Amino acid sequence: MSADPTQTLAFDTSCHLFDGCGFPAPGLHSFMFEPLWGDADGNGLYFNKPMLLALLGSIIIVGFFWAAFARPKVVPGKLQMIAEAGYDFVRRGIVYETIGKKEGEKYVPLAVSLFFFIWMLNLWSIVPVASFPVTSIIAYPAILAAVVYVTWVSLTFKRHGFVGAFKNFTGYDKSLGAVLPLSMTIELASNLLVRPFTHAVRLFANMFAGHTLLLLFTIASWYMLNGIGIAYSAVSFVMVIVMTAFELFIQAVQAYVFVLLTCTFIQGALAEHH
Repeated sequence: MSADPTQTLAFDTSCHLFDGCGFPAPGLHSFMFEPLWGDADGNGLYFNKPMLLALLGSIIIVGFFWAAFARPKVVPGKLQMIAEAGYDFVRRGIVYETIGKKEGEKYVPLAVSLFFFIWMLNLWSIVPVASFPVTSIIAYPAILAAVVYVTWVSLTFKRHGFVGAFKNFTGYDKSLGAVLPLSMTIELASNLLVRPFTHAVRLFANMFAGHTLLLLFTIASWYMLNGIGIAYSAVSFVMVIVMTAFELFIQAVQAYVFVLLTCTFIQGALAEHH
């Protein structure tokens, strides 16, 4: 591979344990990519690997549901059955359980779109050649969290008006007495500043850490593939398999948690303040 530090897994493949060269540990350079076209250092637009994976992920998700529901049948085929099961899981297992059936139905398309889009972006981590979770770049979770934030805030104002929304955001409760101003300040900062931040970072941090661990054990497996180090390499490769299986679980969980929190925010916006 190229020694260019802007490429994932950029390390000297001829370097092994006992060869006198250091371990090429993964780092921030493993999350940086040269543009496929355009100039990242200039003022123009550019397009890199994570952008390509995000685009392909969108096409795959849209194509999958389009193929499944373009000609729906009373007795569904395999593809329609899988799509219906996934759709129903998000609708009943997340939206209805959090918001309720009556109020939640209109938000099912948003929840389903977020869940499967995030899941697909996460899954790229274990797909050969792609081998990168797009959500490990903070910009993508941040944009998704921003969409949820705008939806939640605008819905709060629409449902309760300015005064009602202010009480909703600040947790206004006159029974708190003298500590009410402090409580309102903390709640306002928590809801309007901390909440969207943690919503994005939770997804980003988990996928960033998981990908780093996968890189660490993958590179170590190759690096120790020399002499007596082969035994260590075998152990490291087992860890690659274990971490890949674990990542499969985490990828789905993180998509679930992101959508669950989204529905929780929406439910809070719809709830009457007492």
